[in-house]
Amino acid sequence: MPEAEQTATAPIRVLIVMAHPDDGEFTCGATVAKWAAEGRDIFYCLVTDGQVGDAGDMEITSEQLAAKRRVEAQAAAHELGVKHDVIFLGYMDSRVEPTLELRRDIARVIRTLKPDVVICQDPTVRWSGQGYINHPDHRAAGEATLAAIMPVASTRLAFPELAAEGLATHNVKEIYIGGTQSADRWVNVEGYTDRKKAALRAHKSQFPKWDPGEEVDSWAKDTASVARKHGHDTKYAEGFKYIRLVDDDE
Repeated sequence: MPEAEQTATAPIRVLIVMAHPDDGEFTCGATVAKWAAEGRDIFYCLVTDGQVGDAGDMEITSEQLAAKRRVEAQAAAHELGVKHDVIFLGYMDSRVEPTLELRRDIARVIRTLKPDVVICQDPTVRWSGQGYINHPDHRAAGEATLAAIMPVASTRLAFPELAAEGLATHNVKEIYIGGTQSADRWVNVEGYTDRKKAALRAHKSQFPKWDPGEEVDSWAKDTASVARKHGHDTKYAEGFKYIRLVDDDE
């Protein structure tokens, strides 16, 4: 299945909604770098500031850590070619739930920015293999984002206060769900893994001793091996569960 296309006069607008400051880089960093280089208009929305992520500093407070991670998130976005300020919703790290309030707040961002494409996290993934438990914030952010797309962003009376703020409804065309075990869309990211590495390195407070190095290439190669089984000729890839909600002629 081909990737979404764009024209010079109407660049595709992309909104990335993630739970924590580093999630976008892990989930879709090389894809974002590629799309930014192609001229797509990309925005980041982070549900939390990463206030409780391990900074390797026993003396730091959550407020100090949040301030650091906001700066790092912006630096990481810049490394990927994102030109806009990162949007922070200010929810508490490690306490995110898919509440109606979070659903409304994400829908507000969607109605404001009117993205064609939304990238979010997979609310169904609880673990991977025998060595990883998915953070509950990831699942909650993914569930809230999907619910914000439909019905809240697209239905006028779902949250009347959004209409009262002057925010018209908006129909997202495409959804890319990252960090999934059900990928059916792959993006060829050959030539963009170095940008992903640079973005991950920006998160110094989260990873004071870890360098992505060869791991990023290894992940992209492993994903590409799966993509090739589905007929995609690529050496480096990022995978997503793909949903198309609106046809171009609608």
